[in-house]
Amino acid sequence: MTSTTARKVLLAAPRGYCAGVDRAVIAVEKALEQYGAPVYVRHEIVHNKYVVKTLEKKGAIFVEETAEVPEGNIVIFSAHGVAPVVHEEARRGKLATIDATCPLVTKVHKEAVRFADDDYDILLIGHEGHEEVIGTSGEAPDHITLVDGPGDVENVTVRDESKVVWLSQTTLSVDETMETVDALKGRFPQLISPPSDDICYATQNRQIAVKQMGADADLVIVVGSKNSSNSVRLVEVALGAGARAAHLVDFAEEIDEAWLEGVGTVGVTSGASVPEILVEGVLEWLAERGYDDVETITAAKESITFSLPKELRRDLRAEAADLSAADPSAEGRAGA
Repeated sequence: MTSTTARKVLLAAPRGYCAGVDRAVIAVEKALEQYGAPVYVRHEIVHNKYVVKTLEKKGAIFVEETAEVPEGNIVIFSAHGVAPVVHEEARRGKLATIDATCPLVTKVHKEAVRFADDDYDILLIGHEGHEEVIGTSGEAPDHITLVDGPGDVENVTVRDESKVVWLSQTTLSVDETMETVDALKGRFPQLISPPSDDICYATQNRQIAVKQMGADADLVIVVGSKNSSNSVRLVEVALGAGARAAHLVDFAEEIDEAWLEGVGTVGVTSGASVPEILVEGVLEWLAERGYDDVETITAAKESITFSLPKELRRDLRAEAADLSAADPSAEGRAGA
């Protein structure tokens, strides 16, 4: 990096935790406080390494499948949502459950059920294998077809072109999603849209902020984990907005100093599952290298909050014990 380069940071706002992530993380913390460790969590509660490690230190145990949870315990479902079959697995396993699904994801689930009940073909725009897509698809597997981007549109078939609706994963790129919708409408002119936008407000706001600063940034650093869909999308949006380079990092120490060569303006933002302490670490790292002039780029003000899962108002340990005692002859669960 040349010494004559004027150094500045553009800090995106809003960034970091959205209401759904905040609710999910607090749900795990409250469950640990209220019921004591261990509390099991099916899949990562949110897609962020730091958050998962922090909760593990407090006593949360993350598992891939419900069957890994010993009978008579508490299991929390992640913010990404689960299919009905997972709730049934928990019942069969005699587990008390806390559903930390983001309410905006729950909205998409309800839309899927309603359109399936009306016998629509549902075209779900999303990324194959993502936990949210798996959960939503499980609500109406016989009616849902996954459309993984504009290039997948030509492969779509439907039963009745007059009864087709599209829904979407909540953490997608707004621009790419609408490109996919336009392509679908080219094939299915009678395609109807969901009654309200499926891409969540936080995803959209963070993308708008990155668009506003992207054209003025030589480099954009997005704080977030590689398995975080909305964080990955922010890198793509930054590049699409005109940033010369954009990189995703979990922690400040992952930044390569070579990225700063010839860079005057650095844009900084974070995905919706990223705690602010990680952004502060990046700002400190940049300040130590002369980037201590920070300007906030504000795209929107956010005031949305969600109430905690209702299950936290009950004695789940007692419920789990009652479930387990209801059939004492049953075989023990794995790890019991």
